[in-house]
Amino acid sequence: MTHHELIEKARSVLNPRKLSSFGAEAGGVGCALITDQGNVYTGVCIEQCSSLSLCAEHVAIGAMITAGETRIKTIVAVNWDGTVLPPCGICREMIIMVDDGNGEAEVILKDKVVTAKALLPEHWCAH
Repeated sequence: MTHHELIEKARSVLNPRKLSSFGAEAGGVGCALITDQGNVYTGVCIEQCSSLSLCAEHVAIGAMITAGETRIKTIVAVNWDGTVLPPCGICREMIIMVDDGNGEAEVILKDKVVTAKALLPEHWCAH
């Protein structure tokens, strides 16, 4: 799968919507990742008015882990308008923490592709 195809996969799950009267919303950010086994997993953000929100990357990574995989080859997130977003700090941590090899995962940014390790230099638990 090309980087463009993975970006399009992330865009395909965008569906910004209100979930409840409690202020929960979902679908404003989409994520797609491909594993070292060639499987693609997607997710959308789930936002709440409390600190219990989930980034789209967390949801996609959760789907991957639920399916029994942990190694990310490439990952990308897109905003509600389809533009590519860099992962937040918490997502950068999660990408690296779920598999020892994920520091080498490709992270698609707006104008380049970098490794997850490059986005999180001097990691606090680096071996």
